[in-house]
Amino acid sequence: MALVLPDQGEAILLSLLVNKTSVYTQQDLKLRLYKSNTTPGESDTEATYTEADFTGYSNISMTGSSWTVSTTSGVTTAEYPQQTFTSSAASQNQSIYGYYVTQSTSGKLVYAERFADGPYVVNNDGDAIKITAKITAD
Repeated sequence: MALVLPDQGEAILLSLLVNKTSVYTQQDLKLRLYKSNTTPGESDTEATYTEADFTGYSNISMTGSSWTVSTTSGVTTAEYPQQTFTSSAASQNQSIYGYYVTQSTSGKLVYAERFADGPYVVNNDGDAIKITAKITAD
């Protein structure tokens, strides 16, 4: 499934673009997995998603300085290095349907993506889900 930038994320993006900091402030982002059987939509907020909670899971802070922004053939991409979420216990049986990204301080939803070939089931000690957060603008 394609990445979805919900209305709330659009407002954050445009406010930052025009430096309207009284509405939203620049913040690092958090990468989170979700276990709810949710298909991302335009009207979503952070409350739409149920965050994963398998043993060993924690959301991952993504610092602004670690993003790479590049333009090739008129397509601009912001990409974060691959991050790994790893289970540290067996017999968990938790289905993970996708990931979502929130602002670090406000907790506001910025964007979400459902796995096209998911859900991925976390069941065993050492099971891992790897995400490379990437945003493309054409």
